[in-house]
Order: sequence, then C-alpha cells, then structure tokens
Amino acid sequence: MQNSEQVKSYPKALLPIAIFLVLYLGLGITFEYVLHIPMGFYNIPIVAAFMVAILVACLQNRKVPFNDKLEIMAKAVGDRNIFLMILIFICAGMFAGILGRSSASSAAYFLLQFIPAQFSVVVLFVVAAFVSTAMGTSVGTIAVVAPIAVEVAIATGFGVPFCVASVVGGAMFGDNLSFISDTTIAACTTQGCEMKDKFRTNFLIALPAAIVAMVVIMLVSLGTDAKVVNEGSYSLTQLIPYVLVLILAIAGLNVFVVLLVGIVVASFVMVLTGAVNFFGLVGNIGAGISGMYETIMVTILVSAMCGLIRAHGGFAALLDFIHRIFKGHRSGQLGVGLLVSAMDIATANNTVAIVMAAPIAKQMGDEYRISPRKVASLLDTFSCVMQGIIPYGAQMLVALSAIAAAKLDSAYSAFDVIPMMFYPFFLLMSSIVFIIISPKKHRK
Repeated sequence: MQNSEQVKSYPKALLPIAIFLVLYLGLGITFEYVLHIPMGFYNIPIVAAFMVAILVACLQNRKVPFNDKLEIMAKAVGDRNIFLMILIFICAGMFAGILGRSSASSAAYFLLQFIPAQFSVVVLFVVAAFVSTAMGTSVGTIAVVAPIAVEVAIATGFGVPFCVASVVGGAMFGDNLSFISDTTIAACTTQGCEMKDKFRTNFLIALPAAIVAMVVIMLVSLGTDAKVVNEGSYSLTQLIPYVLVLILAIAGLNVFVVLLVGIVVASFVMVLTGAVNFFGLVGNIGAGISGMYETIMVTILVSAMCGLIRAHGGFAALLDFIHRIFKGHRSGQLGVGLLVSAMDIATANNTVAIVMAAPIAKQMGDEYRISPRKVASLLDTFSCVMQGIIPYGAQMLVALSAIAAAKLDSAYSAFDVIPMMFYPFFLLMSSIVFIIISPKKHRK
C-alpha cells in the first residue's frame, strides 16, 4: 500500500468524501425528517452516491491522465484486504442462501427453549463476542449470527434493530481483541509490539465497555414486555450447519475454512432432509450471493475512491493536520485515536485505516513517549468504534442484508440500528477515560 507520507499534501482531495456524506447523509436526513418520507434513509442508493463521489475524484488533479487514474483505482481494489473481504462476503452469502430462514428460525427457537426471552439479546451479544474472538472476523460472525438475531426478534417481540445491533456490537468486541484478527495483526506489526502486550492494554479498555453494554442491554430487555410470542418448532437436523460453524469458529479455524465447511454441510443437510431439491439449492446459492451485491459493490467503490484520494494527497493532508494539532502525551493519544477514526470514516475498512495511519501514529508515539502497545491498542480500538457505527461499513451492510433476507413487513436502515449500538459508544467512552487517566511514562 502506498505510503501517504510520500505524497504531497492536498486537502481538496478529500472533497469526494464530503460529497458522499452530503449525498447519503444529507438526502437521508432531508427525506426522513424534513420531508417525512417513510424509510427515507432506506431509499437512498448508496452505490449511486459513491459513484458520484468517484466521478468527483476522477475530475480532480487534471495533470494525471484518466487512464492512470483507472490504474490507481484498479490497484486499490486489488489490495489483499479488499479481496479477502469480498471472498468472505461471497461465502457468507452462499451459506445464508443455502440455509434460508427456516434454519435460522430453528436456531432461534432452539435457543429460546433454554434461555428466557428477557435474556436472549444479551446472550446474542455474548455469542457474537465469543465467536468473533475465536474466528478473528466481525464480518464472518455477523453473517452467521445476525440471521438468528432477526428470528429471535420475530419470535420474542424485541425490536429487530435492537437484536441485530447487539450482535454487531459483540462481533466488534471480538474483532478488537482477537489474536488472529487482521486489525490486531496490523496494529501490532506496524508498531513493533507483542500481541500479548497489546491484548492486555486493549482488554482493560474493552472489558468495562462490554460489561456496561451488557448491563444496558439487560435493562432495555427487562423494560420490554418480551416473551415468546410465536411458538415455533425447530429442526435439530437443520441446526447441524450452525452448530458445526460455531464449533469450528471457536476452535480458531480460518474463516474461509469455517464458511466453506458450513456451505458443504448445509448443502447436504438441506437436500437430504428434503427441505430443498438440487435445483432449488442452486437457486438459493445464487440468491444468497445476489444478496451480497450491494455490500460487495460498496467495498469495491470505497476502495477505488480511496485509491484516488490517497494518490491525490487527501490522506496525507489529513495525517499532517492531526500530527500538527495534537502534541503531548495525552493529547497525542487522542490524536492517534482521531487519526485512525478519520481514516476509517474515509476508507470504511478498519484494517486499511490502521495500516494507513500507522506510520504517523508510530512517529507520534516516539515524539510523545507513548508506548507501542498503547499506540497499537488505540489504533485498533478507535478503528473498531468507527467501523461499528458507520452506516456504509461492511459490518453494517452485512447486518442489513440479514434483515433484508428475512423479508419483513417493515424495512430497516442503518440509522435504525445505530442508536442501539451500545458497545461501540461505550468503547469510545472507555477509550477516552483510558487516555485521561493514563500516566505519563517513557516509551517502551
């Protein structure tokens, strides 16, 4: 990945991001709250908004030929992290498409046989946190657990955004702490610290946030008159793929191995039980992949746009600005957090954001005597906060895909889910408190 420090700073190169935010957020707010159009945010075509932003990026820097700009965008889309994410989306779509709603419903009702309805949402949070920590990917975790969360909401009367948001929050907890997460590897590698040292520091920030989030989830749950409103049956056979995937994830297998095994086993189970014939199975696989279309397109378009912004000097300008403004031990830590947060908002990918922010963050750590483990922890934590709540992030898009697949009577947008995202907001508060009480020590 091109180092932003080698590119001349040019603040106007950040204009495409502003254009996208105005189109997506501005039009959504106008439709929803000014014009009172039902599902205003839901009707905003996010792919079209990114296309306009890319067009603006292409019109900038006339000195670079258009063919060269195409080359820059192609290289950005071909980045390893982007390619791996797209593969995860495809596998997750196939897995969800094969199983369909019936298997997710079976998992939900089986869960509710042993857990009182009032505790079901906090259990979803814990399960997502546990699976994400073991598997090292929040996206893969959400793809597996979010459909179950939707069915739990339907079965109990809890709001769908509440249940799905709890799963996303739990998934971000695990992504932030997992030893095999891309974010952990990127943060530790770029700062030159041991993973165990980063984990200890990170755990002190994440655990209080998780505990408070669980308490709030329980209070909201107990304040809701929830019960099993639909007595549904479940098939133990159709639970096999979910149980197997969870076991493999907890065992720490690679996310691709987990999903591929799940796809094969799910195919056999659904055909052998007569839930679907071979031709129906093929159709479901195609439908599952198609359901990930918007998620994959947004990932590709964000990568292409960021490639141009980076080449034009937009990210270099952002890095320079934060480096100049924040000085000193504590303000330097806040600067690292804001730096990676800004990069995550711009790239919609926390791993890419960490890699891009890492050189300046390391320099700030050297200047302001911030230990490598603290810098790595701040990079990972703040990027996870932003990644969990931005409406166009992969995690949110996969969660919304799970809701859309259920074909409910009501449509939900990211802005229905975000207010219920307790964990990322408490993680942000915990991080700020960590910075405030952090003693000034020599860099180690």
